[in-house]
Amino acid sequence: MFQGATALSLDVKGRLAIPARHREALLAASDGQLVLTAHPHRCLLLYPATAWEPIRDKVLAASSLNLQSAAIKRLLVGNARDESLDSAGRLLVSPELRQFAQFDKQVWLVGQGSHFEIWSDAGWQQQQEVFLGMGDQSLPPGLEDLAL
Repeated sequence: MFQGATALSLDVKGRLAIPARHREALLAASDGQLVLTAHPHRCLLLYPATAWEPIRDKVLAASSLNLQSAAIKRLLVGNARDESLDSAGRLLVSPELRQFAQFDKQVWLVGQGSHFEIWSDAGWQQQQEVFLGMGDQSLPPGLEDLAL
């Protein structure tokens, strides 16, 4: 399970060094095969291929005649790229995906259980502010009884 948020730097070629503590688990979960794609919130998603496949299949099963289904297919599947880590444990992020997610030098690798979100620094800071701005508003459905 992937958890935690880590600030990382993209190198000049657009490569991201995956921290060793996540690298081994990520490679073990995927047999080295990863999928990187866009998310509607303008971050990227990094999945072990085996975790991505059921999501991809569910998205592709939706009707292409429905505007929302077609749009989500184009975003998630249309931007999906099969990737692997290089010998130094780096992930190459394509220029198109870097542009989509508005990446600069610093990005955030954020564990989400079965996968990672990768945020621009500005995007991650904005997400933190959104959460903090909620104050004591009620929790979303399914989390009403959450106790910390």
